[in-house]
Amino acid sequence: MKIGIVGAGNIGQALARLASTKGHAVMLSNSRGPETLAETAASIGCEAGASHDAMGFGDVVVVTIPFAKVFSVEPEPMAGKVLIDTNNYYPDRDGRIAALDERKKTTSQMVAEHFSGARVVKAFNAILAADLANPGNVPLTAGSGRRALPIAGNDVASKRIVADLHEQFGFDTVDTGGLQESWRFERAKPAYCIPLGRARLIDALGRAQRDVELPHGSWWR
Repeated sequence: MKIGIVGAGNIGQALARLASTKGHAVMLSNSRGPETLAETAASIGCEAGASHDAMGFGDVVVVTIPFAKVFSVEPEPMAGKVLIDTNNYYPDRDGRIAALDERKKTTSQMVAEHFSGARVVKAFNAILAADLANPGNVPLTAGSGRRALPIAGNDVASKRIVADLHEQFGFDTVDTGGLQESWRFERAKPAYCIPLGRARLIDALGRAQRDVELPHGSWWR
């Protein structure tokens, strides 16, 4: 499969490396141009390109840039693509967004509105970049077994593609439903970035309350 990655931060690089090691063709991009990524791409074993190149390249496109910058990305090249949205809303970084502060929408619903021609799946947002870079080497917070990651999306076939990537990368999947349910594993919820097996992840997702946030930074270890 061809995977384009818009954003070459820690999450983007970790996903590029995982996908490349599993035999996928990957193009990594950033806003500064492919020449700034040559060394990084070579170390990963993937291609480097501009953001519009990565969008055109991928059958699946990962968008992993600061949330507020998502809406400056041209939406047309995403038409027909499976778009993996890894983004989270951090008001100190992104500025205040009323629709999110008032719990009227989820981040991924806003992403789906912007990229209206794409099939958006929320995934890989509820894991620390360091954990994503070392799947299988991070102990679960409690219990035993394999770590599970949550997804949400309105298109069943697209979610199957992402769940298959989870499997290839060494994770189980918990499907939370449509994009309207993706708030359950956004920032400051019980499932956010906590290493949990499938059963405990389901429990954490169920305990999430829309208007209640955990203390900022409680998910860092």
